[in-house]
Amino acid sequence: MNESPKSYDEAHALVVTLLNKNPIRSPQAIRDAVTRISALFPTDAFDANAMVAQLMHEGNVHVPDATLMVDPEKHDEWLPYKRGKVDWRFWRRYETYLVQDKKLPHPVVQALGKLTDDILGQLEDPERKPRWDCRGMVVGSVQSGKTANYCGLICKAIDSGYRLIVVLAGMHNNLRSQTQFRLDEGVLGRDSQHDRNLDQSNSLIGVGRLFGHRLPLNTLTTSADDGDFRAARADTNVFIGSDPVILVVKKNGSVLKNLLKWVLHVRGECVGREKKKIVRGVPLLVIDDEADNASINTKDKDEDGNSNEVTAINGRIRELLDAFEKSAYVGYTATPFANIFINPDAETPQHGDDLFPRSFILNVSPPSNYVSPARVFGFEGDPHAEIPPKPALPLVKLVGDFADIFPPKHKKDLSVGRLPASLIESLHAFILVCAARRVRGQRDVHNSMLVHVTRFVNVQHQVAQLVQQEIDAIRRKLQLGEGARNDTLIKNLKRLWDDEFVPKSIEIRNLSPDENLPAVSWTQIAAELPDAVGRIEVKEINGHATDVLDYVTHQHGYSVVAVGGDKLSRGLTLEGLSVSYFLRTTRMYDTLMQMGRWFGYRPGYLDLCRLYTSDDLHRWYRHVALAELELRREFDRMKKAGLTPRRYGLRVREHPGGLLITALNKMAHGRTRKLSYAGQLVQTPAFTTALSTVQANRAAISEFLTALGGRNSAEEMSSAWLWRDVPAQRLVDELLSKFDVAAENWRLQKPELMEFIRRQAADGELSYWNIALVHKKSAAEPPCRIADIEVGATTRSPENDTWPSGSTPSLFVTSNSNIQDPAHHTLDLKTWKLDETVLNGLLGKRVEKDGEPLFAPAEALWLTNQVGRPLHDLAVDLTERRHPRAPDASGKQEP
Repeated sequence: MNESPKSYDEAHALVVTLLNKNPIRSPQAIRDAVTRISALFPTDAFDANAMVAQLMHEGNVHVPDATLMVDPEKHDEWLPYKRGKVDWRFWRRYETYLVQDKKLPHPVVQALGKLTDDILGQLEDPERKPRWDCRGMVVGSVQSGKTANYCGLICKAIDSGYRLIVVLAGMHNNLRSQTQFRLDEGVLGRDSQHDRNLDQSNSLIGVGRLFGHRLPLNTLTTSADDGDFRAARADTNVFIGSDPVILVVKKNGSVLKNLLKWVLHVRGECVGREKKKIVRGVPLLVIDDEADNASINTKDKDEDGNSNEVTAINGRIRELLDAFEKSAYVGYTATPFANIFINPDAETPQHGDDLFPRSFILNVSPPSNYVSPARVFGFEGDPHAEIPPKPALPLVKLVGDFADIFPPKHKKDLSVGRLPASLIESLHAFILVCAARRVRGQRDVHNSMLVHVTRFVNVQHQVAQLVQQEIDAIRRKLQLGEGARNDTLIKNLKRLWDDEFVPKSIEIRNLSPDENLPAVSWTQIAAELPDAVGRIEVKEINGHATDVLDYVTHQHGYSVVAVGGDKLSRGLTLEGLSVSYFLRTTRMYDTLMQMGRWFGYRPGYLDLCRLYTSDDLHRWYRHVALAELELRREFDRMKKAGLTPRRYGLRVREHPGGLLITALNKMAHGRTRKLSYAGQLVQTPAFTTALSTVQANRAAISEFLTALGGRNSAEEMSSAWLWRDVPAQRLVDELLSKFDVAAENWRLQKPELMEFIRRQAADGELSYWNIALVHKKSAAEPPCRIADIEVGATTRSPENDTWPSGSTPSLFVTSNSNIQDPAHHTLDLKTWKLDETVLNGLLGKRVEKDGEPLFAPAEALWLTNQVGRPLHDLAVDLTERRHPRAPDASGKQEP
């Protein structure tokens, strides 16, 4: 079938239009609509069955409700009363564009409409009498559609009367340029590189191509790499206050200073005794993309918030807001770890209030088709916090062959002479993905691969050159052939497809049945390989290279391997990202999450995506995924408690192994709180596999048990040896202090546990301990010797047993976080058969109620009592048993 993407798009738009007339999208309704529309096209124009499958997938997408926390004190509700009076022409145009051009699932577009209403309703009515300002924050997920969200908000804000929109878009030109182009498509409708005024001759893009009248909107910035705001160019163009104006600027002190100077020059009026200039009558909306980056004032360390020291960018943003009598600020971020530590009371006469989101915080949960950190990495869960474990999709491939080539602490002058075999395999995987997507009909689409192994530009340059050489060699081999060699490229590619992609695609289809992931054969892949690899380009993306990721001009798809560092690590979207080779380490939660450009949406190719990374990074991401889930649960908890943003004090799970929640200079108002071990069962399901650590731990245990007297001092049981009444001080000093515990055992933080035991012992609690050495008689492996005892060891299954050939994981994590057998909990319990007399003697009184004994003399009660624990500390279930009384005067008898 020679399917035409254009025909498919046209048919898809018509089917969606037809389906929109009926709010119920049943499978039969979808089939009927596709059948009706397919009759209008040639029989081979598109695959009707594929379209039905895709539309069913879109219909199964679920969007959870968002959590909105507000402070209504200074807010006047206005949107419900004005909604019917506003002509929502910008929003209607954008909504149509999302459905017809972007092909977003219907539930997603509906949810976006509601979310943007929620945000707009928390801003102030642009016609409200001055003076007012509001500050809010929207918390999304990495690569989850925040740009689409604030495009929709901007459209509705313009419709309702906001006249100046300023979008703060990152710190690099490429991110600012990308954001401008997204707004050109979704809001402006024109290519800003060719059009700063309403020039009818310029080409239309995005919403501008839809049928209908062109809408008045001006811009003073463009999507060109050098298209940031310039005051000289602005003076000769538009006047703010009439037709709406939109500006997309970098977070740069000089740019923001010039913008403020120009605004005050054009519309500023002197007011008050100080003759301070402010802008009247022009409602301002500032959208702060990546609000946790550069916008935070890292100099405010005064607990009272009275410091006049501010960072340049933070100060400029606040001055801009303070210069308008009507201003609204909405920060968007996927990693609010820094924002939660902003001082809500910080204010200076020059800059005004800090950027704390005092008016509202909206926590947006992504749709069900979003590929989240939890889906990519999974996590062990936390039974004490009632968080069940989350299984991971089989997308991660752990690599262990890079340390000699990219040492973890290498310098900028590192010489790179070759690529790791795992990186070469990842390039092969990328080629297979490009070919497989073509087989599935995704031909004129973007395909991206991320290579992020270092922050040094010089090293990135060498890697990019070696990757280019590898791609060139692959291209030649596919075009010219390799003769009769045993291990040809084609054989290696087929082996990788059969061993890696085929079984995991089946597994992912089973785990994600709503995804539209049709099976692909090797014969189909092989036919597409030459064209797929022929389209691939290698680009070096950093501050020194001249390469750019120009997705815009490649209308028929752009296949690129992007090699870079910081410029690829925040905000920038890699279109069609499928394969990532990622070794770059950082100690901060927020940076780790932002570097994960592989999160997002992967319609029709989720099963083809792969992440090649290290064992350490894999574990770190699992922890951060759990911390992110807990942070969102805190939002929900605070919402239910009726708290306002001013009381926005969330708990974030710390990592005991050295990861930081965010940069230390952003945490001046954070406080560390320790959790008690009282009433907690702490275990170690994670074990360090380093031979030196294993040997040292075994030696520490053997020495400790030998010091207790060894086998001669222990009670031998069927499944253990037991030493009783060991003083707490000996346990801490002779065992715990010498035993190494993997940092990934979050609940067992050794220094805190040791201190907890010491303090409890000083108060007469936990003074004596019983020590059990567990023995498994039916152990499959030969017994091991601990002290002078032969012990049958337990064989445990690892959580992940897929490791690169010849490599060893640095951490062994059991598949079940509960490493104790329930029988172990009672190894040191003694039992006595107690009659009523003994029981009364233990409790010091008769066990009776209303003058009657609770237990008949002939009855007995089995109680267990742990040695060294008073009886009243035990949770004993005393079932009440009473003798039936004689009938009373009425003849009734008590039960």
